Amino acid sequence: MEPGAWGNKTVVTEFILLGLTENIELQPILFAIFLFAYVITVGGNLSILAAIFVEPKLHTPMYYFLGNLSLLDIGCITVTVPPMLVCLLTHQCRVPYAACISQLFFFHLLAGVDCHLLTAMAYDRYLAICQPLTYSIRMSRDIQGALVAVCCSISFINALTHTVAVSVLDFCGPNVLNHFYCDLPPLFQLSCSSIHLNGQLLFVGATFMGVVPLIFISVSYAHVAAAVLRIRSAEGRKKAFSMCGSHLTVVCIFYGTGFFSYMRLGSVSASDKDKGIGILNTVVSPMLNPLIYSLRNPDVQGALKRLLTGKRPPE
Repeated sequence: MEPGAWGNKTVVTEFILLGLTENIELQPILFAIFLFAYVITVGGNLSILAAIFVEPKLHTPMYYFLGNLSLLDIGCITVTVPPMLVCLLTHQCRVPYAACISQLFFFHLLAGVDCHLLTAMAYDRYLAICQPLTYSIRMSRDIQGALVAVCCSISFINALTHTVAVSVLDFCGPNVLNHFYCDLPPLFQLSCSSIHLNGQLLFVGATFMGVVPLIFISVSYAHVAAAVLRIRSAEGRKKAFSMCGSHLTVVCIFYGTGFFSYMRLGSVSASDKDKGIGILNTVVSPMLNPLIYSLRNPDVQGALKRLLTGKRPPE
């Protein structure tokens, strides 16, 4: 911290992250666990991307969105876990102010795109099952690209708004964050200026980035469920539900942990529970996504097997 221009106040130039634990004996164990989780997550999502790229059968809108989701999962875990691994390895975690703000921006950017991309995937399933005759027209390549661009634009505006709002706050000590990455609630706790506007922005952001997409997803799947129940064939119903089951599982994990983290606006105090929820958001969810989509999808399983064995996909 450096002396400021307001009497005895000091200006924070770096933050000290307490991390997951201050027990030095546990840190090597946690390092090994999270390094393994990072490698598995990146490897699993890269495998999904490779399978989609080489398998002609997977060149469809659903797998286009799934490929983008895999890229986002790699990005989300890379923003948070490698810096945490460095901290565990060196037994200290001093993060410059600019690096902390940058991590905050990129985490909210990627997580926000994730929110809206899951909505686009729900819309895709709605069109495929409820509007099959016009599906190819309504979900053309141009529309797919436009949907992803809209998701990125909305998330960029949201992340930039929060980042600018945090950057104008005064941090005049202390500078210890009880977390393993820089996020809004623990930063609010350290600010020595009013965070009323930030709390309002967080509420509005949570509404547009969480509540509104979840409403669209719920409406889409209500229509899907009604259409599937009208299918007379038991095999047809099973296939339709199987197509949607993986996506719904991912939605429940992602939104369940996200809402618990950011909708508790009455208190910004950090705790070990927040760290646990943070692990679910940044590590567990990205790691489970490839497993969820591959276990319930015979097309992805077949593509992965051919990729691993070097066999060419069927013409």
